[in-house]
Amino acid sequence: MAVETKQRDYLRVATEEAWGPPEMFAGYRKLLADKSLDDPGFNSLCGFYLGSSSERARSTVRRLQDIGPERIADMDASGIDVQVLSLTSPGVQVFDAPTANALAISSNDQLAEAIGKYPTRFVGLAAAAPQDPAAAAREIERAVRKLGLKGVILNSHTHNEYLDDPKFWEIFEACESLNVPVYLHPNSPSKGLIGPLLESGLDGAVYGFAVETGMHMLRIIVKGVFDRFPKLQFVIGHCGEALPFWLFRINFMHRAGMASKRYSFLPQLKQQPGDYLRENVTVTNSGVAWEPAIMLCHQVMGADRVMYAMDYPYQFVPEEVAVSDALPMTALDKRKYFQLNAERVFNFKS
Repeated sequence: MAVETKQRDYLRVATEEAWGPPEMFAGYRKLLADKSLDDPGFNSLCGFYLGSSSERARSTVRRLQDIGPERIADMDASGIDVQVLSLTSPGVQVFDAPTANALAISSNDQLAEAIGKYPTRFVGLAAAAPQDPAAAAREIERAVRKLGLKGVILNSHTHNEYLDDPKFWEIFEACESLNVPVYLHPNSPSKGLIGPLLESGLDGAVYGFAVETGMHMLRIIVKGVFDRFPKLQFVIGHCGEALPFWLFRINFMHRAGMASKRYSFLPQLKQQPGDYLRENVTVTNSGVAWEPAIMLCHQVMGADRVMYAMDYPYQFVPEEVAVSDALPMTALDKRKYFQLNAERVFNFKS
C-alpha cells in the first residue's frame, strides 16, 4: 500500500472502476472494421480507444484488460483498498442479442474468477444484455446467486433504446427481487442526440456522457419506473450527471408541465422527481475530484447517498484521492462516503 502521511479510520472503496475482456474488444474491432454498426457514438468512442496510437488510448485499453497484478499495483499506488468493477462502456450493448448474451455470461464468469483471486480487493457488478430482456434477467439472477456479483452495470442506451420502455422492465423486476442496484453508466449519446455534440467534439466524457446519462435517468424517473418498482435502486456517477445541480428547476418545471397537462402521455407520479432521486438513486463522484461539486451532492442528496469513485483507468490520477480525503465532512460522513455507503448499496463487507 502507498505510504500515507496520516492514519485514516475508513477504507477507500472506489465504486466506478472499469474493465473489459479481450474478446469484447475484438468484437468492437470487428464492428469498426466491417462498418456494420450504424452508431456514430460507438465509432467515435471505440474508434478512438482502439485506433489511436496515443499514450492515453493505449494505456487505457491495456489497463482495462488487467484484473490482476497491474491493477492491484495501481490501487496500492493510489491508496485504493477496494474496487467495484464493472464492464466498460458500451459493454455488450452494441452487439446482436446472441453475441451480447454470450459475452455477458463469459465476462461475468471471468469477473467472478478475478474476485476469487483477490477477494479483499475486488467487488463486481454483473453485465447483462438488454437486447433480450428475459435472458438478461436470467443472467442477472445467475450472476448474483451463483457468482456472488453485487449489482448490474447497464451502459445507458441499447441500440438507441432507453430503459424506461416497459419491454426492459423484466430487468428491473429481477434487480428489485434480488435487492441489487443498477449502475446506470454513460454511453456515447444515442443517434438522435449526438449530432450537435459530435460536431463540436463534445460527445464523450467531456460533456456528452452527462447529457446522455442524466437524460436517461430522468426518463426513468418521469416515466414512472419507481412507482412500479419502489424498492429498485440505481447508482449514477460523475456527481449525479449534474442532476443534483438542476434539481430545483426539474421539480418546478415537471410540476408545472403536469398541472397544465402539457404532455398527456406522462404518468402522474406519486412524488416529485427529486424525491425519487433522493430515495432511489445514489451518486458517485467518479471523475470529479472537485470539492464544490462533491459537497453540493452531499448537501442535496444527503450523506447516505454519495459515494467515492476514481473512474479508473480513464481518470487514473492518484493524487486526486487527496481531494476527497480533505473534504469538509464529519468523520462519520467521510466514512460513509468512502466505505459504508458502498458496503450498504452493494451489500458486501470490506
